[in-house]
Amino acid sequence: MAPIDKRLRALAPETLAGIRRGVEKEGLRVRPDGSLADSPHPAGLGSALTHEHITTDFSESQLELITGVHGDIDGCLRELTEIHQVVYRALGDEMLWCSGMPCRLPADELIPIGRYGSSNVGRTKTVYRNGLAHRYGRRMQTISGIHYNFSLPEAAWPELQRADARGGPAAAYQNDAYFGLIRNFRRHSWLLLYLLGASPAVCSSFVAGREHELQPLAEGTLYMPWGTSLRMGPLGYQSDAQASLAVSFNSLKSYAASLNPALTQPYPPYEAIGIRDGDAYRQLATSLLQIENEFYGTIRPKQPIRPGERPLHALGERGVAYVEVRLVDIDPFVAVGIDARAMRLLDIFLLHCLLADSPPDAPDELANISRNQHRVAARGREPGLQLCRNGEQRTLADWGRELIDSFAPIAEALDAAHRGRDYRDVLSDAGAALRDASTTPSARVLRAMHDDFGDSYVAFAAAQSQRHRDTLRRAPLAPETERRYARLAAESLASQRRIEAADRVPFETYRQAYISRDLVGGTQLRSA
Repeated sequence: MAPIDKRLRALAPETLAGIRRGVEKEGLRVRPDGSLADSPHPAGLGSALTHEHITTDFSESQLELITGVHGDIDGCLRELTEIHQVVYRALGDEMLWCSGMPCRLPADELIPIGRYGSSNVGRTKTVYRNGLAHRYGRRMQTISGIHYNFSLPEAAWPELQRADARGGPAAAYQNDAYFGLIRNFRRHSWLLLYLLGASPAVCSSFVAGREHELQPLAEGTLYMPWGTSLRMGPLGYQSDAQASLAVSFNSLKSYAASLNPALTQPYPPYEAIGIRDGDAYRQLATSLLQIENEFYGTIRPKQPIRPGERPLHALGERGVAYVEVRLVDIDPFVAVGIDARAMRLLDIFLLHCLLADSPPDAPDELANISRNQHRVAARGREPGLQLCRNGEQRTLADWGRELIDSFAPIAEALDAAHRGRDYRDVLSDAGAALRDASTTPSARVLRAMHDDFGDSYVAFAAAQSQRHRDTLRRAPLAPETERRYARLAAESLASQRRIEAADRVPFETYRQAYISRDLVGGTQLRSA
């Protein structure tokens, strides 16, 4: 029996039915004409610093909506929908942009950076964003997306460890399994860009003054004819400086060790920016990465952090609790940006990545992974597109069909656990999309732009955003849900005030202490 089949059979149906997921959805606040809103974070939504479900990302105009952890997809989507409804009741005539690539943007310096109050922790968040602006420009940071958080229930780990007949600490086994998932995900994530990518076009304001390979489609609109996800291509979350990072995902120890120099050693171009200009802070640090979250990856190992704790330290102390998938585009045809079918596809894909054997990564493979990602992002629907697999060329369609076939037992097991056939239906649709690229979200976006909006990206996205706003505002929201979110908003504002009142040290003292905190010490790393 193949190892993947042995591991899959070891998972009880109730374990498979208990897969846990959560969603973090970013979105720009825009005016009715499709231009970026410059108003402050709405007061009715509480504190962006402390609200557990509603915060901001890079920009003051960029909301981030966060669900809790759910054992069922319907419950996760229900909560995400409620959060959207609450937000829309506070937005006035503004709306949430329905696409990952930005709306019509002002000059770079006019894009507002997120503000989190006067506390040291709040100022740290703003200064970090100042650093991003100086390093990469503000426009790039307005790109938005869906983060999908995925984990197995606790019951899964002893089942899998017994199936592998592996001794040793359970925590070490869990860490290794999640890093195996991450390696396989990176190898095959181009398939998700093809199947879920929904950003083939962009407003020309996004690339004003920059070199690019986009083609003109209509006035104010640029695109890639075969593109799937400009958001995940060279124009998206990319960094020439970070290209020098060879981050190893072979273990928690190698991951921390490969990131540590980028977090601790000065990087000359960022030294030239400086930490501060008088009393104004320009960035948190002069290292290649100010903090761990600056590393642009398609997937991250995660452990919830405690107040003041660094993410790598949390991983070192308590291990990997879940993975955060960061490459999912906002679906402009779905009111909340993601639907149950996409979530089921992600569950199948991630479970396969975890259960399949996962060889160690190496520098040559990491380079091929990056090339494959960029090729599919820019040209994924191009007939006969070739990708590199183990040093050989394979067509996207052939490699994709091979992967879809290997997913079939996973889909069947999940359907058996849920007593339905939804997962097999999703897999069938994925196979159909490999046969006919016109059914992919990116192709549907270009078709809708052409048929109804004169090939205008802004006109299409503004109309879709208004449609979603109207749908969500009309949908009923239980009075007790409204009261609960009003209470959460009030409590978050009170919490921010308490944090501000409790500060006892100057910000510079706080900054230096935070940057110098232990990054890689911890029981998980010492035992690795």
